[in-house]
Amino acid sequence: MAVDELQAIIQRCQILEEADFKGEDFNLFQVAGQKCLEDGYAAQLLEVIQNEKNKVIIKNMGWNLISPLVRCIFMYKQEDDKRGHCLRILDQLAQLCNPKELFLGLLEQIEQTSGEQVCQTVILLLQPLQTVLLKLQNKKAYSVGLSLAMIMNQLTPLPVPYTKQQIQEDKLGLCQCCNAVVDFAKPFVNEVVKNMEKSSEHNDMELKEELINFCMKSLKYPLLTAQLEQLEGIEEHPFRHFATEIIDILWNLGELIPLVFVHHKDKSPQWENQEFADIERKNSADSLACLSYLMFVQHFGVECFPMVFSPSYILLCNMTHIEVLLKRTEESVLSKGLDLFESCLLRMDDNSLLHHYLEFRDFINVPQDLVKIMTLCPMEHMRKKSLNILQLFIDKFNTEGKYTLFRCLLKTSNHAGVEGYIIKNIKDQIHLALMKEYDNIWFTGHHLISLLDLVLSLPEGAETDLLQNSDRIMASLNLLRYLVIKDYESDNQTGVWTTLGKIEQNFLKPLRVGLNMSRAHYEAEIKNKKENRKEAHSSNTVCSVTVSGEKMPAMTTGMQLQVLHSALFTFDLIESVLARVEEVIEVKTKAVMDENS
Repeated sequence: MAVDELQAIIQRCQILEEADFKGEDFNLFQVAGQKCLEDGYAAQLLEVIQNEKNKVIIKNMGWNLISPLVRCIFMYKQEDDKRGHCLRILDQLAQLCNPKELFLGLLEQIEQTSGEQVCQTVILLLQPLQTVLLKLQNKKAYSVGLSLAMIMNQLTPLPVPYTKQQIQEDKLGLCQCCNAVVDFAKPFVNEVVKNMEKSSEHNDMELKEELINFCMKSLKYPLLTAQLEQLEGIEEHPFRHFATEIIDILWNLGELIPLVFVHHKDKSPQWENQEFADIERKNSADSLACLSYLMFVQHFGVECFPMVFSPSYILLCNMTHIEVLLKRTEESVLSKGLDLFESCLLRMDDNSLLHHYLEFRDFINVPQDLVKIMTLCPMEHMRKKSLNILQLFIDKFNTEGKYTLFRCLLKTSNHAGVEGYIIKNIKDQIHLALMKEYDNIWFTGHHLISLLDLVLSLPEGAETDLLQNSDRIMASLNLLRYLVIKDYESDNQTGVWTTLGKIEQNFLKPLRVGLNMSRAHYEAEIKNKKENRKEAHSSNTVCSVTVSGEKMPAMTTGMQLQVLHSALFTFDLIESVLARVEEVIEVKTKAVMDENS
């Protein structure tokens, strides 16, 4: 019945001129063709389409069958003959239909798909879409760009497989689809490359820009969040293969090196709407950061890399990208930022980075981002790696650079543990300065005294929360103890003996007062808890306590007492080092007085 209806419409249209086809004819053809497909007469429909007499009809009306055809293809199983017939119909339509009409029909089908069928639909329609685009003469660049943009927009909401198992399963088909899209783009890349040497026709330049835009989008998704390390058991990692193809396209288009090293050139379109401009800028920054990761960490395209740039210049070029990556919270992106930073630093010799680099904003921002990861990131391995990279960064600077960086971090970190770590680094630099035969003006004399003003102080004097700041205080005391033991008053290389009165006034005395106040407060708190426990029905009574200005989670009285005793133990540690410092100062001062008397 459906086939008869179709034949009747075909016979009626065969006697008409192409210009005489009416809207009604298009609708009747679509309904009859759809019914043939749904009733299982795909073979008969294929015969109609292949019939030379129907060539003009199919050219004008065939594109209307795309939607029902795609539905039927997904309805049949892989081995079903009817599916094979449907696939042949799709191939015939790509060959016979009006390219412009079929292009819009295919694109509409891709746009309307969603969920689990996105990748299947894209993979299915890529070949006919490529065939149609290669036939287009007018607006080819625009049409290729629109196709790639539509495809990437449809893929972007899909989760990127990350674990080895997810990549192997490729549940939604994203891995396969991404590589199919690259193959889809290759003929257009080849066309641009072929014409690049011949001329700079406007159309070719437009097509080149569209292909570059596709590469930039691919770098942001899926490559920015993809797992790109070699995985045992996966012979050809799909995302590594995809990354290689994207790098190859950029290289063939002559854009790889300019994008890596001339990233300050604004290639993004000029938007009147500032919000759109900001989104475009952020997307571009993410893509360029991923590109640098691919080149400098995974070594994609390394054979194209000119070996003329100094390690410090490579670091300078990458600091913007590193900052972009370190500001993200996803492990897959954050780890790329840490790896890129580490890779750039490992290229450099220790003490080779000049202090002038700290005049660049990124060289101040990036270590501050590292500090945030070290103190706030929930993943322990990330925190540890950030700490190691911060030390690596410190090691690469010359002496003045280290000095400047220490001052900056002490002022901006706002974390006692980090400040304690920096103070330990300062102590190590002072030790090196005292051991060397030549003068080190940055960690001795008046420069050091200026730095010690930052180190040997309490943020709020005697009222400072000693528990909250214990790491910093212990590091400061250990540094002072080292200085008064190693630097004799007669030599006074560090200048510490000259400024001892100021240190005692601003640091030692307030610390002693603060210790006494804190100890008295916590001992009174312990006494109250013990008395309350005796009055309570059991030691498991749950109540709350405030320590360091923060209300602690509900705990039993016994648990609270443990915390309070731990605080007293911290005060004992601080006091023991403080007493040792005061003892050394007293002994050395007395010895000098005895010599002078």
